[in-house]
Amino acid sequence: MRPSHTEEIMKKVALTLGLLLVTAISGCDSTPSQQSAPIQNISIKGSDTMVHLVSSWTEEFMKGHAETDISVTGGGSGTGIAALINGTTDICAASRGMKEKEQKLAEENKISPVEIPVARDGIVLVVHPENPVNSLTIDQLRLIYTGKTTNWKDVGGPDAPILLLSRESSSGTFVFFQEHVLNKEDFSPSARLLPGTSALMQAVAADHGAIAYVGLGFAAEAKNTAKTLGIQASGQSEPVIPSEETVRSGAYAVSRPLFFYTNGEPKDSVKQFIDFCLSPAGQKIVRETGYVPVS
Repeated sequence: MRPSHTEEIMKKVALTLGLLLVTAISGCDSTPSQQSAPIQNISIKGSDTMVHLVSSWTEEFMKGHAETDISVTGGGSGTGIAALINGTTDICAASRGMKEKEQKLAEENKISPVEIPVARDGIVLVVHPENPVNSLTIDQLRLIYTGKTTNWKDVGGPDAPILLLSRESSSGTFVFFQEHVLNKEDFSPSARLLPGTSALMQAVAADHGAIAYVGLGFAAEAKNTAKTLGIQASGQSEPVIPSEETVRSGAYAVSRPLFFYTNGEPKDSVKQFIDFCLSPAGQKIVRETGYVPVS
């Protein structure tokens, strides 16, 4: 018995729907290799001292990792640590260790900071190129920055007022300098607090009486606009000029480690990036940007 006209139409419709379904399924059955890899985003916040170094690492790393997008912002070590505690950054860059109160706050927020030394840095004292003073002792620096010495003639320079330039209090460099040079005394109220290292270097270049403290990498790039001072551990010792050799050996008195902090042990793309920073290629970038490798 022949199928009716209606039955033939229904069979054709069913066949068409089946073909469409097979096509749809086969279209969805693409392998992962045929799909573009999802972008892995990494945020790094913190130390202004480290911005140039971290940006150099980032640029080189992303050449071989197109699937990774890294954003780098400064603001100071305190800002980076706060972002880690608040869960708004993957990596905190810090030019100082975390304070006890920051550790406690992290614990309260269920954050487990892991400290990773990634480089070393020397804190360099810079003055205007035409300032005849070539070196200062740690004691002289302490007296200058606490406001007890206010004229260059008192440290072998011209009869001119000293313009004190400093980072703001959220800066890890500020904290390190206060603890290791000022013996935790307060900065002079006359110290002019500037928001970033670039601003300090510009101010030194513009004023014959200025003095500032910056990271080794920044001083190395500003040879024509600022003069680096030698530092004497005491009045009887010879001045030591900051360099990779003197920072690594400990001969230069004002030096420090630079850190990354992560929440827990780093993993996935964050671990890949930090591993690169600590690799021979990453540590070569440390040297090339004016810092001191840790390995």
